[in-house]
Amino acid sequence: MKRSDFKETKEYDLIIIGGGITGAAVAYDASARGLSVALLEKDDFGSKTSSATSKLIHGGLRYLANFELGLVRESLRERRILENIAPNFVYPIPNMIITDKKSFQTKKFALKLGMILYDILSFDKKFTWDKSKRIPCHRSMSRAETIREEPLVEKKDLTGSLVYYDCASIFPERLTLAFVKSAVFNGTDAANYMEVTGFNLNGNKISGITAKDKIKNKKIKISGKLVINCAGAWADKILNLTGKNFHEEILRRSEGIHIITEKITEENLVTAMTPSGRHIFIIPWRGHSLIGTTDKEFLGSPDDWKVSRESIDGLIEEVNASFSDKIKISYEDILYCYGGLRPLVETETEDVYQSSRKYEIYDNSQDGIDGLLTVEGGKYTTSRNLALHVVEQSCKKLGIKAVRSETDKNYLAGSEIEDIEAYISYCKELYESFNNDHIDYLARIYGTELSAVIDIASENKKFSEPLNSDGELLAQVIYAIKDEMALTLNDILFRRTGIGTLGHPGKDALKKVADTAAGILGWDAAKKKAEIAAAEKIFLIP
Repeated sequence: MKRSDFKETKEYDLIIIGGGITGAAVAYDASARGLSVALLEKDDFGSKTSSATSKLIHGGLRYLANFELGLVRESLRERRILENIAPNFVYPIPNMIITDKKSFQTKKFALKLGMILYDILSFDKKFTWDKSKRIPCHRSMSRAETIREEPLVEKKDLTGSLVYYDCASIFPERLTLAFVKSAVFNGTDAANYMEVTGFNLNGNKISGITAKDKIKNKKIKISGKLVINCAGAWADKILNLTGKNFHEEILRRSEGIHIITEKITEENLVTAMTPSGRHIFIIPWRGHSLIGTTDKEFLGSPDDWKVSRESIDGLIEEVNASFSDKIKISYEDILYCYGGLRPLVETETEDVYQSSRKYEIYDNSQDGIDGLLTVEGGKYTTSRNLALHVVEQSCKKLGIKAVRSETDKNYLAGSEIEDIEAYISYCKELYESFNNDHIDYLARIYGTELSAVIDIASENKKFSEPLNSDGELLAQVIYAIKDEMALTLNDILFRRTGIGTLGHPGKDALKKVADTAAGILGWDAAKKKAEIAAAEKIFLIP
């Protein structure tokens, strides 16, 4: 996958602004139907909201409380589709909701009603291509059974738990990248670090965009019949480039942060209710625990947002107040933290936690600007289906007969695997000189592209030496740069590999990665120093 230079003489059917999961999914769907597509991202693909998820692909059990049955059903259907088309990334995970007698919301009988409805709405959960992806119905567990499975949840008022299944995405950033790769395979011209700076207007009709190539430091013009604004929490910023007087109140933004610690729970995602009535969870992830999330409204420019010590302390306080006395975490336990902003379209609720995760596709011709659609809201799980509707509306606007979308029937690039467990076993036998656990992890995050990584590792012994407990390699760094459009050290550490996502990998490993990247990308000493400094800033816990 090579970064596009974009030809100014070419006119695209669609120009998509924003390379998160929404923009990537729209580009994939549109290109799969034969439309010519340009995809631009001002930073790196999936580097904002799409990388700030809880690493879950879920139906949204809590949305039942707001009677959003349509959203839940859509999410559950899309959960199954993502299991099918991305089998190496998406896996069923048991979710244990602990129960007590503190409130109606935490009583077993009340939760069980929701579970029954959730099972009914996910009636097709066993219709997966890979049998290992089939999800069972919920089950009720006694106090003793709950403690036996998760000893650290024991507390005086515990009455037991209810266990249901949703799905986890082991690497959302690479799943987003798989959509980008699939779009590029279908002919999409794509580039990261390409910032849209304005629109080309003929009267009130948009005929394209102007952009700044942040890597080559040059300005370009791209012509297109229709522009799709998929900038997420930055959507209103893009709208303001039209010269119209849009206000930032178009969107609400909700802050969500997560922290990574050493392993706390066993195999279950454990959920509890906070004193304020929100759900909070501890997720098993790569031998560690991922804890989240917050849901607090953010006011101000999205460019100014960052994880704050206040938010971290607030999350720690909620965790310690919501689980048992055996689960107490402190600031010193945090290995890594991350977060982002969720774009919300609902403005009527006082608390953003209660706001709907629905999406809207808005035709800006209603504002006197033709040739622009803006996508607002949504959630990671439903992005493929959102893209389907965006492309159908785009075709209608362009006067093109829409070919039926087939993105629910085809594997994503690198995910062409009928039986994931059989594929893992095959890889372990094929690459027997590598540690089995390392191959298990690498085969899941690379899928059928693993062979290309192993080929690089075989060229030089230092390329195959493990850099962390998951067995990540310098070969991945080379592959990320040459085949996955990685252009910065942070692209490599946090979005192409998981070398940095469990916390600081150590000075030695960081130097090896930086030296390897510098050699390929032609960084001088000053540039390499700046790249390392930028990475160290992310590792720094506020």
